Amino acid sequence: MHSENMVRRPVLWLVIPCYNEEAVLPVMGPVFLAKLQALIRAGQIAAESRVLFVNDGSTDRTWELIEGLAAENAAALGLCLSRNRGHQSALLAGLMEAKEHCDITISIDCDGQDDLGAMDEMIREYGSGCEIVYGVRSDRSSDTFFKRRSAELYYRFLRVMGAEVVYNSADYRLVSSRVLQEFADFKEVNLYLRGMFPLVGFKSTAVYYERHERVAGRTHYPLHRMLSLAFDGITSLSIRPIRIVAALGAIVAGLGFIGVLWAILTALTGHAITGWASTICVICFLGGVQLLGIGIVGEYVGKTYLETKHRPRYIISERTWEDDAEEIAPHIAAAAETGASDQVQGVVKAAKGDGAKARRAMTAAKADTGQRALRRTTAAQGDGSDDENE
Repeated sequence: MHSENMVRRPVLWLVIPCYNEEAVLPVMGPVFLAKLQALIRAGQIAAESRVLFVNDGSTDRTWELIEGLAAENAAALGLCLSRNRGHQSALLAGLMEAKEHCDITISIDCDGQDDLGAMDEMIREYGSGCEIVYGVRSDRSSDTFFKRRSAELYYRFLRVMGAEVVYNSADYRLVSSRVLQEFADFKEVNLYLRGMFPLVGFKSTAVYYERHERVAGRTHYPLHRMLSLAFDGITSLSIRPIRIVAALGAIVAGLGFIGVLWAILTALTGHAITGWASTICVICFLGGVQLLGIGIVGEYVGKTYLETKHRPRYIISERTWEDDAEEIAPHIAAAAETGASDQVQGVVKAAKGDGAKARRAMTAAKADTGQRALRRTTAAQGDGSDDENE
């Protein structure tokens, strides 16, 4: 299936979300660009491949540095969100922006902890027919003991709670534009991408690599954010916590019923024992269970509330490049309107062999054709009104 893509070499976009990375970008920016050029020289990807840095509303000089990289190197592109939306939203923004421009994307964090050498194997796996290639950490010796243990418990807990995730795989992965086109239909506001991509399906595999230490700066995922991300993943992908609470409620109710029978029996036999300590303990236990259940259900209700608002998951404020697909869209619309299929094909081919640009132009052309039809309908209604007035 991918033989044609590999013959002409796939266009790759590296998608790199950045938040307050002014200490990291001067080091890793040139490294990412050098890796891209190495892949191009090796004949693994097309020369039109790019590195897309996504600024997630940073409060430092991150966007300024991204603009500098884009000005110095044509292969570097920058995307700036209007405000900080979180790592997952920034990554999604980059992937959705890239899907119309490339054949494959590789998402990777900016901190330099993920091995860039794994990209070669990811691209080879794509050439063999895989649409998604997960980067899986085989060695976390660079992490502290607490970090390794907490990460291990984190992934196991996610699986127990019903979230479908790839063990020890974060957001370092290759995803084809075909998968991203389908993934665009996933409209969740509560994002947990590492658990959502397995839901899309398609052929996938894993590439193993060793994790390094962060090259500079400090981590943006301390323990409390890891726990928050884990909870978001569970509640976004599974209703098992509600079922666990329901089961616990049934067990407590059963024990309470047994307690009632025991109290009646002791009262009838005259062996009732007075005391308030045991009563208080039972009340506190039941009250705690109830509050826990209400809290979990409330979390799901809150997420449902957020989903029903249909607010945008991100807003793009700036780009370091111009998209010229709109230039040919009116020509495609005009040709399609007259039924000149040969002319449509000619206009598409005029997009300098850029299939992604042609797809974007066709989408814009559909909208343009619809607007023309609306104008014709409005004009016709206007003519009819004039006839009636006469």
